[in-house]
Amino acid sequence: MRNLLALRQIAQRTISTASRRQFENKKVPEKQKLFQEDNGIPVYLKGGVADALLYRATMMLTVGETAYAIYQLAMASFPKKQD
Repeated sequence: MRNLLALRQIAQRTISTASRRQFENKKVPEKQKLFQEDNGIPVYLKGGVADALLYRATMMLTVGETAYAIYQLAMASFPKKQD
């Protein structure tokens, strides 16, 4: 029990007196300049080639799945002919 109390005191002391390290993230200002630049490119494409590929793949999947859903609805709306 004594060890448990000592451990609790040590844990409280290290958490409460821990100094927070300040570090500067140099990528954030660069990204802010890139995304806030008024060059006519939509914000979802300003990330470069990877963003363009993800956007196109998403649009293709969306259009394809929408067409498939409409096809399935059309097939479900017509009864099957019985011989």
